[in-house]
Amino acid sequence: MSVEMSLRERKKERTRRTIRVEAFRLFREQGYTETTVEQIAAAAEISPSTFFRYFPTKEQLVIADDQDAVMMAEMASLPRGLNPITAIRNATVAVFGRMSPADLAFEQERQVLLFHVPELRTAIGLEFLRSIELAAQMLADYTGGSADDFEVRVAAGAMIGSMLAIAPATPMNATNVSDALAFLQAGLPFEDKA
Repeated sequence: MSVEMSLRERKKERTRRTIRVEAFRLFREQGYTETTVEQIAAAAEISPSTFFRYFPTKEQLVIADDQDAVMMAEMASLPRGLNPITAIRNATVAVFGRMSPADLAFEQERQVLLFHVPELRTAIGLEFLRSIELAAQMLADYTGGSADDFEVRVAAGAMIGSMLAIAPATPMNATNVSDALAFLQAGLPFEDKA
């Protein structure tokens, strides 16, 4: 029975991935706004009702972050005692370092869509809040605190805010995320440009 579940889960993941790959192909070819759920479903060789079993909306197809569970697992595997921002940086570098070039390109394209398609801009706020909740939970799990602790929430907000700030201007990759977190961890040491 567990083999059957494993096969079923793999098939579900393949279908989910196919939907996203075909959707992003259509977005590139004809634009996000012009692409319909029906077109995405046809390209993925599924019905529109199947599409909605995987993604409740077209927006959710872009918003969904495949790296969340991977980041949580990576954080859980780190040794305790690191500064929490260092732990997040290490986890980020490890997760991005294991991404295939295709997965990295997909993630970067997802970020570009989120930040440059006007119809998705309202989704950024929801994604921002969801990311803060995820970061707060990772920090709480790592430090043994609560996701509701003041310090945990402030740190989570600052980290996600730094990533949100760089996302529209630079590719999301291990180096840029790590550099943003290092700058934050160093206390935002601005150099006088005058």
